[in-house]
Amino acid sequence: MDASARELLELLDIEQLEVDLFRGDGAGGETPLRIFGGQVIAQALAAAYRTVPDRLCHSLHAYFIRPGDPSIPVIYQVDRARDGGSFTTRRVVAIQHGRQILNMSASFHVEEEGWDFQHRMPDVAGPEGLQNRADQRQEQVHLVPGKFRGDFLRPRPIEIREVAPYDLFNPAATGDENQLWFRMQAAAGASPQMQHILLAYASDMNLLGSSLRPHGLSWFTGNVMTASLDHAMWFHAPIRFDQWHLYAMDAPFTGGARGFNRGLIYNADGTLVANVAQEGLVRPIKPRKT
Repeated sequence: MDASARELLELLDIEQLEVDLFRGDGAGGETPLRIFGGQVIAQALAAAYRTVPDRLCHSLHAYFIRPGDPSIPVIYQVDRARDGGSFTTRRVVAIQHGRQILNMSASFHVEEEGWDFQHRMPDVAGPEGLQNRADQRQEQVHLVPGKFRGDFLRPRPIEIREVAPYDLFNPAATGDENQLWFRMQAAAGASPQMQHILLAYASDMNLLGSSLRPHGLSWFTGNVMTASLDHAMWFHAPIRFDQWHLYAMDAPFTGGARGFNRGLIYNADGTLVANVAQEGLVRPIKPRKT
């Protein structure tokens, strides 16, 4: 197991302080400037799972309220809203500096039999032969300002291979469809609960970027402010995140300085294992008046 994978697993192994009260490290994750949204969702789900020993999450709905401060821990308070015969409901509030940075509701369901139907996996190129994002970044690092190059090249625990890579440094308007393969080989042997937590972490990667593609925008163009506003996720089938999964995303609407993004996650044999939806801030940055 490489160091970045070990660090992520430690980051998601939150500490219990009291009954229904937990603490997670704010540092680590995808960016040093603010806490990565997927990290807060994953830690909140981990906190909820500590209070639900006998069933798996089938859906979660979260709102990002304030940016997270990576210099201090995050406190997670779990409210045991309901323990029913088939469904269990939890509400989790993430707190820093005495204020909420995220609140999340999650529902857990006993295993039951029912009718099966799903949309087919898109017919796209498989991960074999596609370039790793780490290798792609090595080729692009000369375009990044010097003070950001270390973080740009920092090893990440989740391997990503984009089907049709988007040029972040010289973007051109294109379709909103945004597909990638991802996996974390260190997830091999992890519990079903941790598989959910890791996929929740990864589900915040690239999703908001779908809204930027039709407008020829990226985080590096300097003319757009972005932030995740909410995040919803539904789990449908068992997950083994050590194996390749296709994340097929799109953004059917952008307007009012917001973009709506969707994602379907399939395992390599075509089983739909999860759905994701997120609205994000997509605000034009206006030149300052002098």
